Amino acid sequence: MPEPDRRLHTLQRAAQAFRATPGRKGRVVALQDLDEVLVGGDLHGDVENFRRLMTRADLAKHPRRHLVLQEVIHGPFRYPLGGDKSHQLLDLVSALKCQFPRQVHFLMGNHELAQCARRPIGKDEDNLLELFEVGVKLAYAERAEAVLAAYQDIFLAAPFALRTPNRVFLSHSLPAASRLAEFDPAALERDGPLDADAAPGGALHSLVWGRDTSAENAAAFLAKVDADLLVTGHVPCDHGFEAPNDRQLILDCMGTPACYCLFLADRPLTHAELVACVHPLE
Repeated sequence: MPEPDRRLHTLQRAAQAFRATPGRKGRVVALQDLDEVLVGGDLHGDVENFRRLMTRADLAKHPRRHLVLQEVIHGPFRYPLGGDKSHQLLDLVSALKCQFPRQVHFLMGNHELAQCARRPIGKDEDNLLELFEVGVKLAYAERAEAVLAAYQDIFLAAPFALRTPNRVFLSHSLPAASRLAEFDPAALERDGPLDADAAPGGALHSLVWGRDTSAENAAAFLAKVDADLLVTGHVPCDHGFEAPNDRQLILDCMGTPACYCLFLADRPLTHAELVACVHPLE
């Protein structure tokens, strides 16, 4: 089977696996059959840090460990002709999901949502959506449109949130205080196509775009989603992680320093215990 056809087959299998993840209801997954969770922060095409996360996770030897990845696209890594190489990481995540369908989870981030919905997102005057598509076209030539369609299906299949048995909630971010009153947690359990919930002002959109990490906002959000602790990404961290309040942990896996968190999911945790589970990704 030619390489592009193999890749398409893997992407299609991965999308099916994301949709069929045990414990999934709508766009949230209640994690099952686990003792611990290893969660990383934003990767943005950082293949080397992804490989380090895979090594730390060692899923084959730890069948009751789950790995959570997020924000894999729109990075600084470029092809010689200028396209974004971050699609390579999406390929690797998809292959890993196929290998460990029960243990691997890919959270929807704001960059994936923007790419999926074709809503422009820029950085340093670059159009990140266009750069991503140029990279795919450079890599896959005449099969690029089919691969882009398969990526779109991966984005549509990705959950927006995960829950652990010990009441830890994992999402890319949380709504801003100005959006929290109208945030409807029921949007997470609705199935079907992305619609008004994922448009600006919708619950899913606010879940991946907010940056209000105040203690009051985090506590109010956790009350809405019925959880005790929150693990997110989205916010760049100078030291690879931040604990901005007594309920939340932010992780960043792009570049150096980078950090991950490996925490037990089979017993209650305090915030201090959760933060103590953070490790440098070296």
